[in-house]
Amino acid sequence: MATRNQAPQGQPCQLQQQQQRSSKKRGKDRVLLPLSQGVKDTDWGDSASLKKNFPLYKDKKKYVSQQVSDGPLRLQLVEAVPQSAEAGGITDLFERSFGGFDGDGGGERATLLPLVRCAAAPGRVNLIGEHTDYTGGYVLPLAIGYNTVVFGRGGVVADASGGGGGGAAPTSRVASADRPSVAEFAVGPDSTPSTSSADAWADYVHGVAAQYLPDLPPGKTFAFDVAVAGDVPLGSGLSSSASLEVATAVFLEGILEGCSGAARSARGEAPTTAKEAKMERAVRCQRAENEFCGVPCGIMDQFVSSAGREGKLLLIDCRSLDFREVSAGDGGGDDAPVLVVTNSNVKHSLGDGEYPVRVRQCKEATEILSKANPRIATLRDATTADVEAAASSAGLEGVLLRRARHVVSENERTVEAANALERGDWATVGRLMNESHDSMRDDYDVSCDEIDVLVELARGFEGVYGSRLTGGGFGGCTVTLVRRDSSRRLIEHLGREYEKRTGKKCVCFETSPGNGARAIGL
Repeated sequence: MATRNQAPQGQPCQLQQQQQRSSKKRGKDRVLLPLSQGVKDTDWGDSASLKKNFPLYKDKKKYVSQQVSDGPLRLQLVEAVPQSAEAGGITDLFERSFGGFDGDGGGERATLLPLVRCAAAPGRVNLIGEHTDYTGGYVLPLAIGYNTVVFGRGGVVADASGGGGGGAAPTSRVASADRPSVAEFAVGPDSTPSTSSADAWADYVHGVAAQYLPDLPPGKTFAFDVAVAGDVPLGSGLSSSASLEVATAVFLEGILEGCSGAARSARGEAPTTAKEAKMERAVRCQRAENEFCGVPCGIMDQFVSSAGREGKLLLIDCRSLDFREVSAGDGGGDDAPVLVVTNSNVKHSLGDGEYPVRVRQCKEATEILSKANPRIATLRDATTADVEAAASSAGLEGVLLRRARHVVSENERTVEAANALERGDWATVGRLMNESHDSMRDDYDVSCDEIDVLVELARGFEGVYGSRLTGGGFGGCTVTLVRRDSSRRLIEHLGREYEKRTGKKCVCFETSPGNGARAIGL
């Protein structure tokens, strides 16, 4: 698969400009230089070697930060804050909401919360494997170039509310570029969701913070002031909520690393590998959304936002939490595809209405199947033959039959699609995507008229291998596998014809697998 990605990428932005201003106040001078290809962001070098190896190369992902001080000239490579932060004016938002970054503007809060951290986490597109994760099935998502950025200051502080002194718990505050007011809450073992609908979005931050409380020593809690900005379209099916959760988790992990005496794992032991740490982060974030925000989602969104890697899709086993990185086959031929994501601009909310109903229906279907075959603990364990047998002899019928048929067949399609991708069999991948959408529309009832129009328009366009709804459904986005040389014309076609058919405007972009969550070097 081609590796083009036209989603917004990192650019020199307000955070870096603020850093430069702050450094100059301290008698230091900071400048930004473009980073050449092939250099990792942990590399260092002296000025002579770096000048030789850094021609003017316009890489939009990383930059070189050059600091001039009394000592030898050194250059450190740091990742630029994604454009999502710049678009939201994240440092300006922080200053408007909470004051400055140091004692001059932040007052007592700056002393109480001494650690400044920044983290970013991407949204995702699921190529195939929809509504299978909460039954322990298989999914095949990729991280994309749209991100949520969390920037601010924080610390580990005494929890006066639990110390017997009757004091108030220290509060945390969250400001968003998309919200008019600052949400405020205290993170503690008895934390509860907001009772204000206007602040309900901050529950995704609050809930994640509560998941990290067991990492702290007794009598301690988190307090932080953070600004949130991003370019993951809200309600689009690209997992804006998961990207917020995972970015929050990385921010808090940075706070933990900066505080002595903090434990590192709620299980009592630290993850032994980077892979385990990413898996544990995803589990915490899913638990926060399930338990604190009341959304019965599976783990796919948090998992790929945490563990995504450039150039790789992830085939995730949502029961064992093991995953396999999947590379597309040889992408150099004329028939090599790219992925085009199209936002229908029909918004959804997974916490409302039909999504929890699907979760319940899957459980009810599983109960019927397990009575007929005790080895079936979840729909992940069932085969198409099991579903057909239960339909004829165990009373699996109507809506429950259709729900089970989708999930079981979708698991089979997802594993087959991963294998087809690796061998470059684009026609098979496209066929499986088409079958997936038809199943979601007819058996799972999660599509809508606008999404069906986009899929129909894409499937009828020359060079398209397959197209389907991606995400939880009830609106959101489609993902289309299309020949690279046809993608631009497809985007123009969808924009023109979708508006004719629906009266709505759609937004399209090309994407390819990107990296997962990361701390942003300051």
